[in-house]
Amino acid sequence: MIEENRTDTLDEAAVENPPTSSAEAATAAPSAAAPAAPAGAPQESPPAAEPTPAADSAIPVRHGSSVLRAQGLTKIYQRRKVVNEVDIQVAQGEIVGLLGPNGAGKTTSFYMVVGLIAPDRGKIFLDDRNLTRVPMYKRARLGVGYLAQEPSVFRKLSVEDNVKAILETLPLGRKARKERLESLLEELSIAHLRKSKAYALSGGERRRLEITRALVQQPKFMLLDEPFAGIDPIAVNDIQQIVAGLKHRGIGVIISDHNVEQTLDIVDRAYIMYEGRIRVSGTVSELVWNDEVAEIYLGPTLTHRMRSRYERPAEVTEVIEDLER
Repeated sequence: MIEENRTDTLDEAAVENPPTSSAEAATAAPSAAAPAAPAGAPQESPPAAEPTPAADSAIPVRHGSSVLRAQGLTKIYQRRKVVNEVDIQVAQGEIVGLLGPNGAGKTTSFYMVVGLIAPDRGKIFLDDRNLTRVPMYKRARLGVGYLAQEPSVFRKLSVEDNVKAILETLPLGRKARKERLESLLEELSIAHLRKSKAYALSGGERRRLEITRALVQQPKFMLLDEPFAGIDPIAVNDIQQIVAGLKHRGIGVIISDHNVEQTLDIVDRAYIMYEGRIRVSGTVSELVWNDEVAEIYLGPTLTHRMRSRYERPAEVTEVIEDLER
């Protein structure tokens, strides 16, 4: 069932230069500080170290029921609520979009879930475990992966060595590391590029490598920030297939991206933010046929194109029929 909420006008603070993927964050020593938050964000002291989950040599296909959820997230910059009481959640094995126009608050909300920004109010949970004050590198060890919009590879290393750099941080033997390396290179279709330097890769190839590095940690959840940015149209389709593959492996995915159509094509459902709140949430069909979403986000051209591809939900059809009687 689609849900709607209305609110007062809010502004979103600009957030620049996010750090790289959680694959690198997870390699930090327990005494390391969490990644620097943007200006104005409060600094948090990391809690006591959590035990690192055991790693297996095989690439698991999960069908668990873990849930990553945020409740009542609120962020205030200079007395303005740029995010106001936002609730979102994703379960393992589903793809969820966090979308909205510029200034809606989605980037700030996304960064709070990732752990780049501390919320002023609200909490983040992995199942029953409170992650609100857990630093980013520990979230990665607990199964919450993050892929930044900015390039997060070692440019002068080969594809193979980029993956090895993450593998070597895990408590695996040489044979197990080699097996996982080969499995990931084959699964992400970059085995033929293993000796290529990262700086020589195309945008789509680099994104494949970044996802491969993130999968080394065997995450339960992946938070993807603008995964379709900086890649050509052909590569977009490849990345869509890879993200769909994450879902089939039982990984829960949250995507925040400005490429609306490409994102809606692969998500199971999405949240539409506007003026700091979640205004509408639902399946793709529900969102496409929602007049408020068309007005505040999609616009007439994209709405027409998307409605030609998605059937009108039954409940919307019933409402229209009632009005016509």
